[in-house]
Amino acid sequence: MADGPIQLTDVQAILKDFRDPESGRSIHDFEQVKNVQLDGDRLSLTLELTSWAAPIWQDVCDALSEKLQAALPGLRSVRIDRRIHARAPQKLGEIGLTAKTVIAVGSGKGGVGKSTIAASLAFALQRAGSRVGLMDSDVYGPSIPHLLGLSGRPMIENNRLTPIFKNGMPVMSMGLLVPKEEAVIWRGPMLHGAVTQFLRDTDWGDLDYLIIDMPPGTGDIALTLSQLLPLTGAVVVCTPQDVALLDAIKAIHMFRKVNIPVLGIVENMSGFVCPDCGKKYDIFGSGGARKQAEESDLPFLGEVPIQLAIREHGDAGTMEANFTDANVAPSFEKIAYRLVKNLAASAAAAPPQPSLPVL
Repeated sequence: MADGPIQLTDVQAILKDFRDPESGRSIHDFEQVKNVQLDGDRLSLTLELTSWAAPIWQDVCDALSEKLQAALPGLRSVRIDRRIHARAPQKLGEIGLTAKTVIAVGSGKGGVGKSTIAASLAFALQRAGSRVGLMDSDVYGPSIPHLLGLSGRPMIENNRLTPIFKNGMPVMSMGLLVPKEEAVIWRGPMLHGAVTQFLRDTDWGDLDYLIIDMPPGTGDIALTLSQLLPLTGAVVVCTPQDVALLDAIKAIHMFRKVNIPVLGIVENMSGFVCPDCGKKYDIFGSGGARKQAEESDLPFLGEVPIQLAIREHGDAGTMEANFTDANVAPSFEKIAYRLVKNLAASAAAAPPQPSLPVL
């Protein structure tokens, strides 16, 4: 920048070079900066960010402030007010789902807490400010309705399934359509039909994120999803023990084989901290998932220790209560934060798109 007083043109040049976390485009392209006021060495502006980026809003504002002050050493202060930038998602594939990001949460085996992680990730994103839906694709053993304390049967309106809502979040599961004591005995084509109907015929509304709780193991559902719509990627859940890691590796290879990117690994049941003495016991080992993430060149999204409260809230159907517990909430919030931060980094690393015309 030239010597002398700071000019608005200097500020505008920096703003034009700053990228929106969701799209990776310049914030100038979507007219996301408003009310730019320069008073000598004091700058104030309004930055509009989408609800998709809610978990990292503060990071984005901090990064813009640092960029401005680094490029304009004469700036004494930068004040950034934040507002929501409304941007509707486009329809995905031929099924008409309107969601910006679709994430499958899977594991190579059952019993690792995959559904707990899927539900908690959905709650964490929603509580941060994003619009989230949760779909339970585990047709044979749907546990999401129990974990969330949901009952009632989805109604059909205008040939569309109306999901059941939990704290404003739409949820769909086979467990809401059949009695809980009744077993579902279906072959592959019927599974494909059920998953297709959940995605195509459910009135999800406009979503930032659709979280899909996958059935355990490697099977038809992943292939069905890969054929129906462009998934953003998958999160793999495992415990630290070797036998679980072996199955997690299979899940990673399955997702890659059907062209679903793996967005990271979560280690569940990662040690137990005694509430009486504060000592940690590595019941299932320690650090196995982190090591596997490094060996597989995948992000490690975080670890969730064994907590009595998590089990109690799941059994009671009050999973959302995990976020009122200061000992539990940070684990899930960090996973959501790291996931969105990585997605934003991928958008920023993508080749620059042509600037949008200003109408």
